[in-house]
Order: sequence, then structure tokens, then C-alpha cells
Amino acid sequence: MKLIVGLGNPGKEYVNTYHNLGFEVVDLLAKKFGVSINKSKGNALYCQTKYKDEIVFLVKPLTYMNLSGQAVKYFVDFYKINPEDVIVVCDDIDLPKGTTRYREKGSGGTHNGLKNIVHQLKSENFKRVKIGAGNDKTIDLKDYVLSKIDDESKTLISSCYQEAIEKVLMNIGKNE
Repeated sequence: MKLIVGLGNPGKEYVNTYHNLGFEVVDLLAKKFGVSINKSKGNALYCQTKYKDEIVFLVKPLTYMNLSGQAVKYFVDFYKINPEDVIVVCDDIDLPKGTTRYREKGSGGTHNGLKNIVHQLKSENFKRVKIGAGNDKTIDLKDYVLSKIDDESKTLISSCYQEAIEKVLMNIGKNE
């Protein structure tokens, strides 16, 4: 069983912002699997599907970024999922736009959503796929991650979505 969590903020005002890159990738995974993320449980939107004979949950927390761990913990506890079987997809301001990075485990770093997941799970042993959002250091960080992505940046960032999806899929159906 795998829990794939896209981090972001709910609401129309956050669509097409840097902080919602995780939501974007999870929505693309749902499309690839032919499912809709349209159920609600544990303060999240989710769906359940199968891939490579493995049960997969696609989850989009509704708690806003800084409390994402609450929704992740709910699913981990309710379905008895090991932290090692959790894959979190999120933005990363420390990576250049248009790049991805995969990590098996680690701290939350500068990302408040990841920090909250580490805190809630009491574990750093979950996987993460990070999508480079860059960082415009001329404006406040909060304003930057919540700002709308311009067309040029959107093209650059969306070019790495497929790589992010592949990094998620490589963890499904593999025996650990």
C-alpha cells in the first residue's frame, strides 16, 4: 500500500502558485490512472486506485501547507501505512525551476509542509519528490511561494512534471 501526497493549499486563489506544485503532480497522476480525487476524509481530498497490483492512495491535504502532516498522519494511522510507503510531492525553493529531486528520507529542511509531516509522523523516513520552484529573493518568501506562476516559468516547471511522476511510479510495486 502506498500513500502519495501532493502538497498545496486548497482554494481557487492558490491555483497556479508555486506552493501548489505537489497538487499539480498528484492531479496528473490521477489522470494517468483514470481516477478522480473526489472523496473527502481526514481533512483531505483523496482517491484509492491500484497500480502494479498495489493499492495506492492519492491525497491532497485540505489543511493548508503548514499543517499538511495532520492529513498525512490520519491516512497513515487509519490505513496502517508505514512511513516508508509514503511519497510526498512538493515544491522546493532551493531547487532551480524545471528540476526535480528525489530523496528516500531526510529532514523537512526549509519546507514547512515537510517539517509538519516529519513532526506528525515522528519520522523522517518517508520519500519525497521535490519540484524546483526557484526563489525570487527580491520579495518575501511567503509572497513568492503564494504568487501566480508566469507563463515562462510555468513552461519550465511543467517540463519536469513527467520526471516527477516517474520518480513516484518507481516506488510503486517494488518490494522493499
